[in-house]
Amino acid sequence: MTTTGDDHTAALTGPWWWERRRGAALDVGLAAVSAAECGAEGIAFARDAGLPTAVGVGFGVLAGAALLFRRRWPVAVVLISIAITPAQMGFLLTIVGLYSLAASELPRRITGALAGMSMAGTLIVTMVRASRDLAEEGTHPPIGSEYVPFFAVAAAIGVTAPPVLLGLYVGARRRLMESLRERADDLERELQLLAERAEERAEWARNEERTRIAREMHDVVAHRVSLMVVHAAALQAVARKDPEKAVRNAALVGDMGRQALTELREMLGVLRTGDGGKAVKPVEPVPLAAVGYAAAVAASRAVDEDGPCLAELDELVGQSRAAGMAVDLSVEGEPRGYAADVEQTAYRVVQEALTNVHKHAAGAKTYVRLAHRAAEIAMQVENEPPPEAGSTADARLPSGGNGLVGMKERVTGLGGVFVSGPTDGGGFRVSAVLPAAVPSGG
Repeated sequence: MTTTGDDHTAALTGPWWWERRRGAALDVGLAAVSAAECGAEGIAFARDAGLPTAVGVGFGVLAGAALLFRRRWPVAVVLISIAITPAQMGFLLTIVGLYSLAASELPRRITGALAGMSMAGTLIVTMVRASRDLAEEGTHPPIGSEYVPFFAVAAAIGVTAPPVLLGLYVGARRRLMESLRERADDLERELQLLAERAEERAEWARNEERTRIAREMHDVVAHRVSLMVVHAAALQAVARKDPEKAVRNAALVGDMGRQALTELREMLGVLRTGDGGKAVKPVEPVPLAAVGYAAAVAASRAVDEDGPCLAELDELVGQSRAAGMAVDLSVEGEPRGYAADVEQTAYRVVQEALTNVHKHAAGAKTYVRLAHRAAEIAMQVENEPPPEAGSTADARLPSGGNGLVGMKERVTGLGGVFVSGPTDGGGFRVSAVLPAAVPSGG
């Protein structure tokens, strides 16, 4: 099992230039064996060179111990092995040094040049030694002298080629593993980044849905309850004077309450059920980000599909009329089907504008205009100044100040235009224009 990233870095616990302790132990062992070999071969070298034996042994030990630095300075180790080749010592030093050089990250031209020098040195020394041994036999011509070049070439190739080829293979494999490790680290970072982005996207989707549901709740509760309060105030005012009208107002209050409860149940049911109104069954665990995003999208679609439409606009205006408001509804153009978002937003704008009239201008004459155009639908709700204070019972309706903000968010979210403000005559006007088709990015 391989390690990646920080785990791989933490595994580098060797002393000095060694990555691991076992690598240091291996090099120390190889250096000791090489030093012993070169020290033993130094005895013959000292005898042939006419030097004291201690000098030859010490020279061999120092030369063989150079194998300790094969990972740090492989070029120096190979050069030392080439230098002591004429002394006929350093067989292990040559093989391990060439392997370490080929497995290192040095350019291949350097490896090839030093391997060629080592092969040439081994070839020359082998030929000279073989020729001398044959000459010492005393035969003329020496027996087997024609085979000396063949033996020398075979020995040079046998000593040089295998460690070089093995080193090249190990070095390539090591580089491949490092590349795979880096790739795995990059993939892990990308997956982590994607997970963070997915969580951010899910959180954004959840926040958007909270805002959408809050707007829906505000529209339903504010309008229905406002009408209920208006009817209750009227009921209080006429309870003793006109019992029949009081009964009608009480019935209207009950109807409004039931409608509000029905819409709230439908809206809350969206949050508890999935597609088709079926309860969501437990499934295999999935990431929280995916659950949040999917739930938000499902809730958004369900709210859009179950929301009100322009066909219910007459009923909406009729409810305001029943509450005592003088409302004039006019429609221009040929009605046609629109996207669910467009129809729901248009309906909610008119609904919220009428609710504001109930709250802030009770008894004022109100005009609702709806225009169907080629590429857009326009709506306007304008009320005249309210009658003199005291002429109408005070319903004391609270205001949260979020109605106009919610309408503007709805309209601009679909690429439309929203304008609201007081009129010159002392009334208030709310205007909105929505595109007939919902933009693809909306």
